[in-house]
Amino acid sequence: MSGHTADKLTYMANQIARNMGHDEAPVASVADHIVAFWTPRMIGMLLAEQGAGLDPIAADAMTRIAAGRIPPPQTRATDPAVHGSDAG
Repeated sequence: MSGHTADKLTYMANQIARNMGHDEAPVASVADHIVAFWTPRMIGMLLAEQGAGLDPIAADAMTRIAAGRIPPPQTRATDPAVHGSDAG
């Protein structure tokens, strides 16, 4: 993986974390969003970085994803059954 790609994925995860930082359960919301809208390859590439450069909420979300504790959709806005998914 190129450093550029890893940097871009880190940037994107941090943006999601900033946007969802005020949610009731921000770590779960970020994990939910990433699982719902990212491809497995993107998730795997970011997991390979082992949290380097991630904000705390994004890092915790990736830890949750890596541990297999993927939350069910938190809102209909991120529910693949409602909107479909490009993740995989």
